[in-house]
Amino acid sequence: MKALEQIIERVAANRAQPFALATLVQTEGSTYRKPGARLLVEANGATLGVLSGGCLEEEIGRYGRRVINDGSAVLLSFDTRRLYGCDGRLKILVEPLPAAGQKGNLMTEVGRLLAQRDICRIRTCFEGGPLGSELLPPDILLAERPGIFINTLPLPVRLLLFGTGPEIEPLTQLAGNLGWLVEHFGHPSELGEHFRPDAQTAALVMNHNFGRDLLALDRLLPFRLRYVGLLGPKRRHTELLARLSEYRPLDFNAGAKNLFAPAGLDIGSEAPEEIGLSITSEIAAVLSDRAGGFLRERKSDIHRTAPAGAEAA
Repeated sequence: MKALEQIIERVAANRAQPFALATLVQTEGSTYRKPGARLLVEANGATLGVLSGGCLEEEIGRYGRRVINDGSAVLLSFDTRRLYGCDGRLKILVEPLPAAGQKGNLMTEVGRLLAQRDICRIRTCFEGGPLGSELLPPDILLAERPGIFINTLPLPVRLLLFGTGPEIEPLTQLAGNLGWLVEHFGHPSELGEHFRPDAQTAALVMNHNFGRDLLALDRLLPFRLRYVGLLGPKRRHTELLARLSEYRPLDFNAGAKNLFAPAGLDIGSEAPEEIGLSITSEIAAVLSDRAGGFLRERKSDIHRTAPAGAEAA
């Protein structure tokens, strides 16, 4: 997601400049990225984004220069087993991306929709028809067919941080490096009454104050977020839920079941930076439906989505 945000920013900042857009549309075997990954090519062949482990970007840049010059899209096929030992095949569509100008283009429109946290679907035809990508209306239903790739872009993770303390800065930096949106609240009352969460919204409560933690949980649990983290020991977590249950009935099968307390993965964290790494890793795992274990113990493809806890230990 971070690479896509960088591409959108580059295009928006250079509205008079044409680009080429490379989209990974099909993979087979082991590949570095999954379909839907994108890369931007500038007129001089420079690239922004990653579609491989660094072995294909230069060649994609050369094709991108041609696409910018002649305005015709091209489908590239790579067999990485022969030259790079990655044991995979992939197809990449490189298409012209006209200058955004005042009316905008595909990438600036994608940026607008994501900023509004709206559904954003892109239909890319790479075989059997006019090659190129277009935005789909949110209410249209289309079945994928050979030569057509439909990509629903995930919303950027939005992290709600409640509290103060030494962990805030490293958490904010780590989240920013991942392309997450961070909203920091010094007091739970600062979260607006009309706030509406979505599936990519997570929250972390770390006020270091029992009353404020209680207020934050009282506001957050009814949202039934996929992740609500709480800093502090298990005993404090139990006390907070017990006190909260005095004021409202708690549905432990809904909101409270997604309360992670103590927050973070078990990586031996002590310093604020380590705690920040532990918590951001746990949030990423939960929102990706992963258990956060060792990759060497995973029984299936490491890029395949599986429900958290589905892998054998």
